[in-house]
Amino acid sequence: MLTLLADQPECLWDDVLPVEVKELPGDLAALDGLLSDHELLWPLVERWRREFEQTGRAVLTEGRPTIALETYVRLMVLKQRYRWGYRTLQAEVSDSIHLRRFCRISLTERVPDESTVRKLTRRIGAETVSELTRAMIAKATREKRFRPRAVRIDSTVIEADVKYPTDAGLASAGARTLAREGRKLAKLLGEGKRRVRDRSRSLGGKLRAISRTIRRRSGEAKEEVLKLTAETGELLQRSLREARRLAAIARRKARGRGARAKLEAAAGRAGGSVREGRPADQAAGGGRADHRSDRVAVRPGRPADPQGQVGQAERVRVRQPAGGGDREHQARRQGPDLAGVDHAREPEREHAAARHRRRARAGRDLSPEVALDGGFMSGPTNTALEDLTPKQVFIAGRQEPASKRTARRLRRYRTGAEGRISHLKRRYGLDRSRLKGDEGQRIWTEWAILSYNSDTLAIRTR
Repeated sequence: MLTLLADQPECLWDDVLPVEVKELPGDLAALDGLLSDHELLWPLVERWRREFEQTGRAVLTEGRPTIALETYVRLMVLKQRYRWGYRTLQAEVSDSIHLRRFCRISLTERVPDESTVRKLTRRIGAETVSELTRAMIAKATREKRFRPRAVRIDSTVIEADVKYPTDAGLASAGARTLAREGRKLAKLLGEGKRRVRDRSRSLGGKLRAISRTIRRRSGEAKEEVLKLTAETGELLQRSLREARRLAAIARRKARGRGARAKLEAAAGRAGGSVREGRPADQAAGGGRADHRSDRVAVRPGRPADPQGQVGQAERVRVRQPAGGGDREHQARRQGPDLAGVDHAREPEREHAAARHRRRARAGRDLSPEVALDGGFMSGPTNTALEDLTPKQVFIAGRQEPASKRTARRLRRYRTGAEGRISHLKRRYGLDRSRLKGDEGQRIWTEWAILSYNSDTLAIRTR
């Protein structure tokens, strides 16, 4: 069950606390005022509504209640702001009256457990956090009259744990998956004898033998590794045959009560057999096939540096009127950079259209100036930006205005993106993703961007 707002943090103990203890520091008070708008939480409600439409479960009104999502968002902003882990976050908030009041947690309540926050982070995902960021920028545009002046986009490498799949490792994982799903299907059918044998123990022995053999680093060792890899593929093929046989039995028995469940289970098992078929054929062939994982890994800097995945950071320079009303003659002060990230898996020029759609959803008009680095190709970029009718499109080294003064200004403005990326990495943890997998890296990046924008907008409102 969805719990959106937290209770008031005051309790009887607050009456004996000094006034200085109950008042938030300046930075937390500004953040508190920014995050107090309940409209910012609407993307979370939409996330639960989509889950209800997809699963049919009444997740909005039934089941065990979640922690207050207002509290959760504030906890995650603190976590990214101070670069804490989940356990450190729980300990620090528990020991601080200021942080408790900021997170809407009373002195008599327990701080949510780190496992609760961690699982909720995975459940919410990256796209919902991106919607929160867009809602925050729309709020600043609407209430603070921020107007976009220019946008600059650059790429950076976010370090992450990249596990390169091997043929033998894929065969082992596939055999475990087939055995697990086969047990479920056999239990549904009431088949005690016909099942998918769990060969993970045999495959584990093959993997350990491969690891020992590789250390020898000789020509004979290479041939032995290929032989062991082929044996793992043969074991996986046996599991595949058993899984397909069990799926055929399920289709034959799909009559009467429970027929639909049996057919769905058989279809899922057949689909799993198709997915595991390619690693089986590849491993059985000695690992000589050309097929590999589609993950893109980039190693920044020296060869010893960690691997990571490419992300594109977009920063929108906005300006805010210093005065009020329609006095256009007054001086204008420079506004903040509002950041957003587009996760790239292909060359940069392929993502201009995706960024255009994302900015359109946020309701931002980026018609003024666009400054890009030399990784963007002129033709595809100009085509993607046609509908925006930008005043100027600057691509370093490829497309620059005739005016030397304008070119120098845009070149300096584009170069400033490097400093913003450095700030995001040093201050908000964008240097390395601590969440596993591609989806974890996206979630980590979106929370870093949300925390950065929260601080930026809170400083402007102080």
